Amino acid sequence: MEKRTIILTHTDILLKIERMAWQILEANHGKKELVLIGLMNKGYQVALLLKEKLEAISTVTLHLGSIYINKDDPNDGSVEIKDVPSLSDKDVLLIDDVLNSGKTLMYATLPILNQGPASLHTVVLANRAHTSFPIKANIVGISLATTLQEHITFVPSDSGSMEVYLS
Repeated sequence: MEKRTIILTHTDILLKIERMAWQILEANHGKKELVLIGLMNKGYQVALLLKEKLEAISTVTLHLGSIYINKDDPNDGSVEIKDVPSLSDKDVLLIDDVLNSGKTLMYATLPILNQGPASLHTVVLANRAHTSFPIKANIVGISLATTLQEHITFVPSDSGSMEVYLS
């Protein structure tokens, strides 16, 4: 059986989300509208939590959408952005659960940039800092120094609880 160590409990994650929401507001001070795009599936769940927290602490107009990328073959042409208005001249936050190699976030930026946003920031709950691609997270819940053999996993459950593990 694979050994897993809990890194963030449900309560820890909620505290990280709250801090990240405040950081988002600070980084986007004076903006009236933000577009949150979560990478399916787990990044979207983090985006949903951030949207709920942002709605509770601000009056910024928020749009929540999703983006799907085939992680095994990101060039297969199946990238889909759903449920967002035109991104032209919008301030966009691209959200994922864990930043590992940076490949998924990198490929997700292309269709967003093709729509001409005013700004694009990346947001992740956990950052491993082992990126193979030239991308970084602007807003991070937790940064961990791991070995290349270790993995970080965000585990939401159907009951609504969630945890982050190192394995």
